[in-house]
This record gives sequence, structure tokens and C-alpha cells, in this order.
Amino acid sequence: MLLKLLIIEDDLEFADYMRRGLTYDGYQIHVVHSAEDGIEEVRRRRPDLIIFDVMLPYMDGITACRRVRGAGYDGPILMLTARDAIDDRVTGLDAGADDYMVKPVEFEELLARLRALLRRYNCEGTIISYSDVRLNIDLRTALRFDTTITLTRTEFDLLYFLLSYPEQILSREILLENIWGATFEQNPNVLDIYVSRLRRKLGEPSIIHTVYGTGYILKK
Repeated sequence: MLLKLLIIEDDLEFADYMRRGLTYDGYQIHVVHSAEDGIEEVRRRRPDLIIFDVMLPYMDGITACRRVRGAGYDGPILMLTARDAIDDRVTGLDAGADDYMVKPVEFEELLARLRALLRRYNCEGTIISYSDVRLNIDLRTALRFDTTITLTRTEFDLLYFLLSYPEQILSREILLENIWGATFEQNPNVLDIYVSRLRRKLGEPSIIHTVYGTGYILKK
């Protein structure tokens, strides 16, 4: 099951930017644009993590953060603000936030902060593994030999599918249809390109083997 993130942000363009990016990274995203709506959504949806903007209309994010904490929400909260004053950050953390980022936000740093918060709260998600490779399905992270491997969305999906059927021969047609759908017909060589990328990123010894004339198999 995908982790549920609630974004409370009144900047419509920035909220949509975060929504699209985090959805692409594998999270289930819900966006509201006021603190009042955010408090109601926390009650209704019980998100796994909340992203609060500090400068919200009518009720600011600091007050809203205090209210959701007072109502019993015990998940991670990340606050965003355009102000970099120490007093503002201290106030946000004292209100119950776990972390604080100053706009403009670098998206890769945002992802790293979210992963750290989710680990801290033990929202580890579903783990699938084979040999020394581990994938966290919800956080969409990959490890081999306890070293983090950076994968694109498609690389992750392909590795996940291979890990789901270890030591079974998977035909090219099955892999293409499940990862790329009907679009694979435009370039059937795309599978070989991504397998090559995965092998390079996973390193040696290779666990993705070619079955000539058929497809691929994941084995030690």
C-alpha cells in the first residue's frame, strides 16, 4: 500500500509541483490549500506524513500544527516556509513539527527529508528482497550490500517485477507488457536498455541473467 502524504499549501503552483513530483516518486498525495481543510483531512484520512506551509491564509501553519498534534496526530510533520529566521524555525518545531525546510525547496532534498522522517517514525513500508538486494515498495528505495542505489521510476518497477518472480524465466513479452504496456511496441529494445542499466547500477556479481531467445531470470 502506498504511503499517504497530505500537503497543506496555499501556493497553487508550488502545491501542484510537489503533488506531481511526489506522485511520480510513488506516494499517494492529497492536497488542500487552507489550514482548516488540512485539519479536517487529517481527521478523515490519517495521513502517514503531513507537509505544512507556515504562511497559510486565515490560520497559519504553526497554529494548525498545534491543533493536529493536540487532536492526537502522532505522525511526522514537515514544515515549509519562505522565512529563514531562527525564531520561526524554533516556533515551528516547538509547535510539533519534526523538520523544517526553507523555500525555495530543492526536490531531491525534500525527498531525502521525507524518507528520513518516515524512517524515524518506523513507517518502513513493504520490503521485498532477494539475495542481497532489498526494495522498499512504499518508500521506493533500493539497497544492495546495504548501499543505497538510485533508480529511476522505470528501473525500480522493472527490478520490482523481477524480484517478484525470483529464479523464474520471464519472457520478453511478459516484461514489456507489465512494465511498458502497449507503448513498448514503439521500441521493443527498451527492455534490453533498462536491463543493462540495472546490471550496471546493481554491480557485480550480476543477478540478472539473459535466457537467450526467451527473456531474463533473476538468480544468484
